[in-house]
Amino acid sequence: MNTMPVTLATRALLDYVLHLADNALVLGQRNAEWCGHGPVLEEDIAMSNVSLDLIGQARLLYQLAARLQGGEATEDTLAYFRDVPDFRNYTLLELPHHAALVGYAQERLDFGTTIVRNFLYSALMVLVWEALRQSADADLAAIAEKSVKEVRYHLQHSRDWLVRLGDGTDESRQRMQAALNHLYAYTREFWAGSAVEAEAIRLAVGANVAALKPSWDAIVDDALAEATLSKPETAGYITEGKQGIHSEHLGFLLAEMQSLARAHPNAVW
Repeated sequence: MNTMPVTLATRALLDYVLHLADNALVLGQRNAEWCGHGPVLEEDIAMSNVSLDLIGQARLLYQLAARLQGGEATEDTLAYFRDVPDFRNYTLLELPHHAALVGYAQERLDFGTTIVRNFLYSALMVLVWEALRQSADADLAAIAEKSVKEVRYHLQHSRDWLVRLGDGTDESRQRMQAALNHLYAYTREFWAGSAVEAEAIRLAVGANVAALKPSWDAIVDDALAEATLSKPETAGYITEGKQGIHSEHLGFLLAEMQSLARAHPNAVW
């Protein structure tokens, strides 16, 4: 058992890795809710594969975090035995697959909402993973090398559907615009700084996400133009999921995801 004290530099890397891992796990869990419910069989399989990619990324990141934390930490304890305030994922990723307040997507699973979220997040992560290939931490750089290949597919898949549905029928366009109007404001959290990210940048292990915004804007603007969708105006409160301040939805998601592990904490899988 590793009982060595965690240095400040190690703590900074650990916190940053947990932020990345929580993002991947929470969105992976959300996308897994489509398993068996896809609009067509091919998309059922595609969405399941995207979910598996994200959970695979989360596993690699939690394994790295467990080594950094030492003691009795494992990928399972980090995923299944932390509570809502301990998670550092973007609020965008924990939201349910619908935007009932805007009059569309009254069903529990709305494909347009899922596609818009996956597109906005993948457009960010293709840039983040690309930058993290140069991380001063060799383990994180190796994870980035693998993950960037997967997220390029996630971006292509979500972008193709964004364009197909946005530039489709009147109803599909209205539903995609409604989903975009609902979700776009949550992306402001991408660019809001945090002490964890600042320290990771200082140590050359993390990506400067704020510096990636022009590239992200270019990806998003190009896709929205082709999809004939309008970028919403944003103002007001900036969510703070990566600071541990979450919406009410994360608790329900974690309760479902963690219930089996917590019911049988000593089980061997």
